[in-house]
Amino acid sequence: VQLQASGGGLVQAGDSMRLSCVASGPPSRNYVMAWFRLAPGKEREFVAAISRTGGTYYRDSVKGRFTISRDNARNTVYLQMNSLKPEDTAVYTCAADSTIITSSYGSSTAYDFWGQGTQVTVSS
Repeated sequence: VQLQASGGGLVQAGDSMRLSCVASGPPSRNYVMAWFRLAPGKEREFVAAISRTGGTYYRDSVKGRFTISRDNARNTVYLQMNSLKPEDTAVYTCAADSTIITSSYGSSTAYDFWGQGTQVTVSS
């Protein structure tokens, strides 16, 4: 599967932004989909994941602010980001895997397929 992320940009603190990740190839419904981010000077970190059946998982720092969703008819996964903070600034990348287990959703090494990143910059 090939992944194409879009929707990044520059916003102010408190603003909202929605990222999209379109999958091409096998139907995305067969995959667990996730978002990771990489900020300067930091390691890549898990942001959110959505299972094949729609179960959602988030890192603690984005709970209540970010929402991951999927539209299998459009082979697309979304990341709605509200109340953005400067510390959310990073390159956001989507990932997919068809065999990953729940306990590994937060591990970047468990995903076989990656899209290119999209820059999200939140100014204070």
